[in-house]
Amino acid sequence: MINSGYDQLLQVIAVAAKTPLIREGETVQKLFFIKKGCIRVWFNHQGTDVTVQFFFEGEAATSLESFMNNEPSLFTIEALESCELAVLQKGNFDQLMADDLAFKDWFYGTALQKLLLHGKRLLSLIKDKPAERYRELARQQPELLQRVPQRYIASYLGITPVSLSRIRNRK
Repeated sequence: MINSGYDQLLQVIAVAAKTPLIREGETVQKLFFIKKGCIRVWFNHQGTDVTVQFFFEGEAATSLESFMNNEPSLFTIEALESCELAVLQKGNFDQLMADDLAFKDWFYGTALQKLLLHGKRLLSLIKDKPAERYRELARQQPELLQRVPQRYIASYLGITPVSLSRIRNRK
């Protein structure tokens, strides 16, 4: 989360669970900082929701390609729980990137960290069996298993809810 020196640029909002923050196809003008709650990123593939990522307290979320390139979002982003969010508008973001080295360093560090995590996740989806992906998720993000509905976890792992249930019952 960015520091409190930027409070004048942020609008704090509260949203209910299941509230869409960004819809697939929209051009995104907002960056969300999660003060409280959980956000899910997903897209629709042939009528099925495919979960790509989850964000929790202290993290920033947006559809980065859309936000940075002013193009339609490939993802829907929704509040999974009731959330308190600080919202930074694109114009303010652009100004901070141009004028504030500390903010620019924070942004690039955060973006690089997410890129590396996505690379590991992609490799895992290709090479690991579903049970291995579940065990690794349980090891690295146990809070996710407590807070996120099973159908979204299954989608995130690239398996069906029935398969996830079988994996969990084998433990």
